[in-house]
Amino acid sequence: MAKKYNAEAIVALEGLEPVRKRPGMYIGGVSSAGLHHLIWEIVDNSVDEAMNGHASEITVTLHKDGQSVTVSDNGRGIPVDKHPKTKKPALEMVLTVLHAGGKFEGQNYKTAGGLHGVGASVVNALSKSLTAIVRRDGAQYKMEFERGVPQGKLQKLKGAVRGTGTSISFAPDPQIFPKTTFDAATIRARLETASFLHRGVKVVFHNEVDNVKETFLHEQGIVDYLAAVLKERKAKPIHESPFTHSVDDDIRLEVAMQWTESTDEHVRSYVNGIPTGSGGTHENGYRGGLNKAVRNYIDTHNLTPRGVKITHEDIREGMVAIVSIFISEPQFQGQTKDRLNNPEAHSLVESAVRSEIEQWMNSNRSIADAIIARIIAAARARAASRAASEAVSRKGGSKRTMLPGKLSDCVSGGKMESELIIVEGDSAGGTAKQCRDRNYQAILPLRGKVLNTESATLKKILDNREIQDVVASLGCGIGPKLDVAQLRYGRIILLADADSDGHHITTLLLTFFYRHMPQLISDGRLFIAVPPLYRIDIGKETHWAKDDAHREEILSEHNGRAKPEITRFKGLGEMMPKVLWETTLDPANRQLLRVEVDDQLETDRVISDLMGRDASARFRFIMDRAGDAEVDV
Repeated sequence: MAKKYNAEAIVALEGLEPVRKRPGMYIGGVSSAGLHHLIWEIVDNSVDEAMNGHASEITVTLHKDGQSVTVSDNGRGIPVDKHPKTKKPALEMVLTVLHAGGKFEGQNYKTAGGLHGVGASVVNALSKSLTAIVRRDGAQYKMEFERGVPQGKLQKLKGAVRGTGTSISFAPDPQIFPKTTFDAATIRARLETASFLHRGVKVVFHNEVDNVKETFLHEQGIVDYLAAVLKERKAKPIHESPFTHSVDDDIRLEVAMQWTESTDEHVRSYVNGIPTGSGGTHENGYRGGLNKAVRNYIDTHNLTPRGVKITHEDIREGMVAIVSIFISEPQFQGQTKDRLNNPEAHSLVESAVRSEIEQWMNSNRSIADAIIARIIAAARARAASRAASEAVSRKGGSKRTMLPGKLSDCVSGGKMESELIIVEGDSAGGTAKQCRDRNYQAILPLRGKVLNTESATLKKILDNREIQDVVASLGCGIGPKLDVAQLRYGRIILLADADSDGHHITTLLLTFFYRHMPQLISDGRLFIAVPPLYRIDIGKETHWAKDDAHREEILSEHNGRAKPEITRFKGLGEMMPKVLWETTLDPANRQLLRVEVDDQLETDRVISDLMGRDASARFRFIMDRAGDAEVDV
């Protein structure tokens, strides 16, 4: 029979009983995270002493049983005198009364993490046993508890002691937690982070389980932390010097960040030394300030790329950042303090970050330009990925897997010494096939001028037969799906006529590789062959000139000798196979130019201007170079 619902059915839990009944409300649950949260609550109290200048050392000991911990500091020590209202020692109140502490009036702590006044009492409530030892006024005091209940009165131990501080030892209650064994690695990581966030504070971890004792002390604070995170994530920065900023005004704010080659964003944020895994207003303010600073820099220096829209995700791709703020009245979401809710933190952080990042970028132009180039590359890759997904969806998942019929493959495909030579035209391709070393040289002829991929949609690119042949021959994929490990050749060589038409074809291919297979360039796999444009016979000597300037240089060197006979090649196809081999394909004699990108931002701009849809950029280019001997765009 159901119990009657009336006033007698209403239960009011008193003291620490609510904590034991509903531990999840206070520590997030009784899993491993909740278990370790007990340590964090006590450590946060010691950190509060340190960040307010009252402690310089914190020691955490994981005892041999792995199920009990001691947290000690050399702070002021929890007060032990009797409270004027309750007539109980202040130490007993802190450990047995919810919302009892010295952080509510703002007089003893400018900033604090344990601002709710429930941390120590919650740990006491959820511990099988807890012992508190306080050093104050030259004496030492001790008080013991079981499941939050005092086991006798506060004791004043015999003998005088030096210094001050608090030591809390506790063992979690197995009636509350399914598992009560702590993880040493988890504790170590949290303590090292605390030493990064509070530079100059010594944090000691004594792991008696493994008989290891470590001391963490980082004078550079979050700058050292950023370096450690980059190493941990194996993320390669794209610029050497990170952005760092520290200000102590309306709030104390510290930021350190660096862009890397990674494709994800990684931000670790903290409030008063407490990690805010779910972010909050301070983290949102940081992102807002960063986005505005970067956009202002792009607009100021006219770096907006054509044909692609830069999003917030593009700006933050590859960025690793540490954001730490200290405020007097933080408003956390729940006792676990996983998210900051202070609305004023957003505007304060955003304003400070925006102005400082913008000033830093303008003062470090080389670093800033590398960052912008990385952002533009991310924007193009994101656009290409979306277009590729749409194209694949429209095609119903069909995939071309056969090698193109025009490809004359080599015997040792897939080895580093093998090479794919992409040749302009069937005629030149036929000559190259006759003279190549088929053991390691593969030939792929293309029909005339290939598609301009800069001004084409990815669907159009994927539908183009010549591009399909190149992609299929290489076998490593395209765009975001490219995998260099699957590349079928050690080198890719572009071989076109030495005249302006040939240069144009080479430029079209370079545009394709730069936009859709950039890893092949960064890995040093892409080369340009240098065939001769002229044959110069002087007496019994034969010379090969790659261009007009080279021809004049050769003629000048041999001035006064026999009358030179000069032959200009109309194209690779009219060369004899033996000549093409000796001048262009033979590794002993040939000249190859490795394709490298020294300035990604400038390269991006040039390709966009010369190959993009905007004809005005090309017009300016032609007019600026109207006096040159030959301009082909």
